[in-house]
Amino acid sequence: MALILNDNPDLAAELGCDGVHVGQDDTPYAEARQLVGPDAIVGVTCHDSRHLAMVAAEQGADYVAFGAFFPTSTKQARTQADIELLHWWNELMEVPVVAIGGITVDNCRPLVEAGADFLAVVGGVWNHPDGPAAAVAAFNRIFDEVADARGGKGRK
Repeated sequence: MALILNDNPDLAAELGCDGVHVGQDDTPYAEARQLVGPDAIVGVTCHDSRHLAMVAAEQGADYVAFGAFFPTSTKQARTQADIELLHWWNELMEVPVVAIGGITVDNCRPLVEAGADFLAVVGGVWNHPDGPAAAVAAFNRIFDEVADARGGKGRK
């Protein structure tokens, strides 16, 4: 399991995190990469923008993130992403994609089926009625079920 720190590449480097996730108003990708080093994971929020995602991928981002897909109370969502973004990304790109925003065990399946490689979840884990461990297990089951339905193959 990788530890990805949100928004703060200098602290991620200082703490020895596996990587950092930066938003459009945070440290730019190139600077974040320089701070955390060539072996760390650097992901970039792209909101609902195909252009921002393509730029991030071209610059070398390890993953792009679209969102918010659902209403969320974790952060003020600047955009409402459409599930079609995940389909589009998977048709064109190899860079992994993360779905962000209001994701729970109850609403995540369409995102996984559309090709989300990862889900950024906060409330979906910490607010799960059976506790965080049960939430993580349920999310993992959904990823496994979708992979099984594809014949054990990943998103492509």
